[in-house]
Amino acid sequence: MNPNLSLLNSCRLACVLAFVVIILGAYTRLSDAGLGCPDWPGCYGRMVVSDETKYINAANEAYPDRPFKEDKAWKEMIHRYVAGTLGILILFMAAFAWMKTINTHTRLLASGLLLLVIFQALLGMWTVTLLLKPFVVVMHLLGGMTIISLLYWMMLRVQLDNSGISRQEDSSLTMWAVFGLVVLVLQISLGGWTSSNYAALACPDFPTCQRAIWPEMDFKEAFVLWRGLGIDYEGGVLDGPARTAIHMSHRIGAVITFLTILLIAIKMMAQSIKAIRLTGIVMLVLLITQVSLGIANVVFHLPLLVAVAHNGVAALLLLSLVTLLHQSIPIKR
Repeated sequence: MNPNLSLLNSCRLACVLAFVVIILGAYTRLSDAGLGCPDWPGCYGRMVVSDETKYINAANEAYPDRPFKEDKAWKEMIHRYVAGTLGILILFMAAFAWMKTINTHTRLLASGLLLLVIFQALLGMWTVTLLLKPFVVVMHLLGGMTIISLLYWMMLRVQLDNSGISRQEDSSLTMWAVFGLVVLVLQISLGGWTSSNYAALACPDFPTCQRAIWPEMDFKEAFVLWRGLGIDYEGGVLDGPARTAIHMSHRIGAVITFLTILLIAIKMMAQSIKAIRLTGIVMLVLLITQVSLGIANVVFHLPLLVAVAHNGVAALLLLSLVTLLHQSIPIKR
């Protein structure tokens, strides 16, 4: 069997799994189940959640400040199971890339992904042991977005190698792709900071905030990245003005991100290369969807499914920019 084809299928499966992990992670966080299991990697000392009275009593005795809740425990553990499966698959892909005749670029990328997954697992552990510290939660979110982006890039690269077909590219869009990625990653970081500091509902109205254009805000307190150890961040620790500052920063970032990606999508749709035009159309649809979901989160007071979808579409929007970057960079065979 063609080793490139086997690796391509593994990349496709890994991309799907990575997207599922992002969705499950968002669902776990937004349903307040991030500490559904107060230990790691197990849940109250076991790798499988149980409804046995003996298990529940032992769990409550071991963690009296964090009583056992079966629904939250299962949400957290299912997220860990799928993330663990993805990690094993990436380990297999790295081993396969080195064992078979695969190009150096793909081997290094697979190895880098394996190291990143190991670090991501550590971030997952620290998310629990450091009691949802916002900085760690945001790094964990960015780690997930980086993993899916690199997996998707590898899939595109292996797919191109496997096709044996030459392609057209437009290097004039490379800098736009990089600029768009930087802006979007910063906005995703702001979104993670908003969520981890429980600031999503700090402004319950739209387009105003607390019925004002510029409400009372505390930016100095809002963006303290590290507040020491031993603080339980579940439910948030910031006061109203600090949370409002975070929420408004995310809104301002959304406007900047929208205008940036809108300009990029328009430039793409004006290109002569059909594949780039198609990517631009997809990017525009995702951008409009993402903005609509963000507004719906405020207007309808953060419905769980809408909030989770907001995270998922952010990942897809990121992949659309990765696609543009791949389409604009000449690939040496």
